Amino acid sequence: MPATLSPFYSDASVEAYRLSVGPVDNNVYIVRCRRSGESILVDAANEAEKLLDLCTELNVRKVIETHGHWDHVAAVPQLRDAGYSVAISPLDGALLEGYDEELQDGDRIEVGHVVIEVIHTPGHTPGSMCFHVANTPLLFTGDTLFPGGPGATRYEGGDFATIIDSIQYRIFARFAMETQVLPGHGLATDIGTEYPGLDSWIARGW
Repeated sequence: MPATLSPFYSDASVEAYRLSVGPVDNNVYIVRCRRSGESILVDAANEAEKLLDLCTELNVRKVIETHGHWDHVAAVPQLRDAGYSVAISPLDGALLEGYDEELQDGDRIEVGHVVIEVIHTPGHTPGSMCFHVANTPLLFTGDTLFPGGPGATRYEGGDFATIIDSIQYRIFARFAMETQVLPGHGLATDIGTEYPGLDSWIARGW
């Protein structure tokens, strides 16, 4: 366990860590395989030096991005310069100065003995992705789903009907009510809490 962070989730196989960085309080997550000690970082958002220290401390092997908006990728150049491979959907790749690997729907990323499933959930951006840690309740939703509704769709490439479809059919229809929703900003929630709000979100239009 690192000296600087305590896990917010831990079981026999997985530890997960969260820290908030940058001017708009982005969540950065690290998922660690307890057997191998290897980790993966979700969203290199900001405060690169802090993230690099954690990457060393937690043996991070790769960075995966939920989407390409500036506030989620500000530290990507520094982490790439330090030798970390960065993966993102090619649909959002043009929003970065550069990246190393492409993420596709259905990909299974191995982190030691832990598997992370990649789910394409467009709407906030065309290439928005969610990441589910197999055999755990952990679902990293980026800016697709927050407590109280979907992420913003007013930016270029956003589409409200598309994000609602992503939430309804790619998240709610697939995952159990106890699944933890771990968003790109703010506090966590769970699908059981958010599912009843779907109709009201559709009605309000945001």
